[in-house]
Amino acid sequence: MLIFAILLGVLPSLIWLVFFLKEDDHPEPKKKLARVFIWGMIVAFMAVVFQIFFKDILNFFKIGEFDFFSFLVLGAVEEVLKFLVVYATVKGDKDFDEPVDAMIYMITAALGFAALENIFLAASAFIDNGWQDGGIYGLLVIRFNGATLLHALSSAIVGYYWAKGLLKINPSAGGWKLKIITGLVIASVLHGFFNYLILISSKISVLSMLLYPLFLLIIIALVVFKDFEQIK
Repeated sequence: MLIFAILLGVLPSLIWLVFFLKEDDHPEPKKKLARVFIWGMIVAFMAVVFQIFFKDILNFFKIGEFDFFSFLVLGAVEEVLKFLVVYATVKGDKDFDEPVDAMIYMITAALGFAALENIFLAASAFIDNGWQDGGIYGLLVIRFNGATLLHALSSAIVGYYWAKGLLKINPSAGGWKLKIITGLVIASVLHGFFNYLILISSKISVLSMLLYPLFLLIIIALVVFKDFEQIK
């Protein structure tokens, strides 16, 4: 049964992955996508280690664990880790031959990252309550429409700016490295703001906690799909 809970944790990421892969007119090799997905899961462990270390730093300097600064830093760490693992995996690869591939691989790594988070949460929910009241299903539905999608969209933005660097769009604005940094900054701010929005809206009502972040994701999604069309 615990294995089934783990499989449920991966499911939201796989559904979104199939959805986003339809944006690639020239599909990438499945083995390479699987490798990037797994590496995304691996770097999620590194993010957990950093979060534990970062909490100690916040406590030492008596900084609130749930203020916007802490969310921004944690979001930045996750976005940088996802980018680094993709860059290290596909740099110089013969199949990394189109600018849109940058967005596809970034999304794939992000969904692998989110999958590990979902596995931890699903396994924890199962250990605590088993299948009681179907709480594990509700949790994964919320994750599917929330954090899992956020990971994909924020990393897609990084991939978009990476792709712009490959296409040399607006060369006067700086080199491809500067464009990647720009993407990482934007993605980190959106990531941190999304998590902070969940916190502050949860103090209003459960409905607010669900709706406000969802509205933000819808806006980001519209931008991302426009980015896909521009790069393609």
